[in-house]
Amino acid sequence: MVVFDRGAIGSGASSRNAGQVLTGLKLDPAALVARYGESRARELFDASTNAIAALETIVSTERIDCDLERTGHLQAAARPSHFDAFKEEQALLARVFGHQVSLVAEADQQTELGARGFHGLMLDEDSRALNPAKYVHGLAAAAQRAGVLIVENTAVETMAGKSSRAGSEWTLEIRGGQVRARDVLVATNGYTDKAAPSLQRRLIPIGSYIITTAPLPPEIAARILPRRRMVFDSRYFLHYFRLTADNRLLFGGRAEFSGPTLESEKRAVAILRRAMSSTFPELSATPIDYAWSGRVAFTRDQMPHAGRMDDVFYAGGYCGHGVAMATYLGSLIARRIAGEPIDHPFFDDHFDPIPLYYGRPWFLPLVGLYYRWLDWIS
Repeated sequence: MVVFDRGAIGSGASSRNAGQVLTGLKLDPAALVARYGESRARELFDASTNAIAALETIVSTERIDCDLERTGHLQAAARPSHFDAFKEEQALLARVFGHQVSLVAEADQQTELGARGFHGLMLDEDSRALNPAKYVHGLAAAAQRAGVLIVENTAVETMAGKSSRAGSEWTLEIRGGQVRARDVLVATNGYTDKAAPSLQRRLIPIGSYIITTAPLPPEIAARILPRRRMVFDSRYFLHYFRLTADNRLLFGGRAEFSGPTLESEKRAVAILRRAMSSTFPELSATPIDYAWSGRVAFTRDQMPHAGRMDDVFYAGGYCGHGVAMATYLGSLIARRIAGEPIDHPFFDDHFDPIPLYYGRPWFLPLVGLYYRWLDWIS
């Protein structure tokens, strides 16, 4: 097996994420039930917990040192009405999904979160956190030990294939030559380009932006996140934050709905700095040591997909929940390539394209305005 990476391993969102290994999916439990019914919704939700278990097994088996820990996560209510919705979600999670979460009232939330502007919390103890850069490099090292050849800084420019009774045969054009292959898996997610035009029409790249502070004094770190949980708020245009192993506050979000560029990163740093200072006023003067961005991939239905299109295998569309799910679906699609029949709710050989979309997400500014409007009226 050969892996071609356009850049260095992990130079995309595989290492440029917040390291949140979350239960659940982008769609909340109520939306899952409304769209798919209770039985199918339970299957889909269970896939997220199975993905976490699979990740833990790989980390343990391959001895990947990536700071994996069971921190749990908090969802913070941005409005009082959002905390009322948490109560309904807690009941639904218990009844339909057999999944337990707890609620922390606004009067008691200082035990979990020393932040301003929130109206209660929903706590899920089952989520994990890790260092994504350590994880992706540990995963690459494990693959190499298994005999995989990883070729970095080598983009696949075009793919041409033909099928016969004997199977498929592909010719991949790379810089300086060609490679022939029996099977091809495209796992480029938010970085999918014209080399895979069918998949490009189905995955929308969106920038996710992160800043990290200088290391915080232990007493401040203990005050703002006493139990070192991962946190995200209940807005559509959400923010997320956590403490790193060296006590930096990592603070991120969809600062704007666009692909990351030098200009958008500069704007995002300023936006995130203001949001962080509003959430944690005591950090207003704390230096920002690092800032970065990466591309996540969204789908039309906000669900992950994997399968085979035009004789090419694919997996992607994790909608910001890809740390565990990408590993999990990658292992499942590999088993399918090897000939094993796989029946899984995320497998889709008839993944519909997005109308009027050919790889340039012209509609993202409109989506951003719509989400800001939803936050305003909610």
